[in-house]
Amino acid sequence: QVQVVESGGGLVQAGGSLRLSCAASGSTFSIRSMGWYRQAPGKQRELVADITSGGSAKYADSVKGRFTISRDNAKNTAYLQMNSLKSEDTAVYYCKAETWYFAYWGQGTQVTVSS
Repeated sequence: QVQVVESGGGLVQAGGSLRLSCAASGSTFSIRSMGWYRQAPGKQRELVADITSGGSAKYADSVKGRFTISRDNAKNTAYLQMNSLKSEDTAVYYCKAETWYFAYWGQGTQVTVSS
């Protein structure tokens, strides 16, 4: 079992920055990748970025060049640095920790970008 807890959301003006953290606990040795997803009202949950235990990252086209995902394996924590935020980035952001067999989700953290 893996537990995942997100933090760092909040209200920010357009053009500002936020840093989200995702702390994993439990059977963290089994985690292969960690990722950030988001869900805006009335929309489906979508991938924002994810990163493997080896550090290979991928991003949604909409956030490339603005968001950076990173991972501290020693702390079992993943981060999402979000710069140049836009109103369309407003959503609940969820962290997912994935093992070979299961995916574990956090409760989500709200990010609101005011224009």
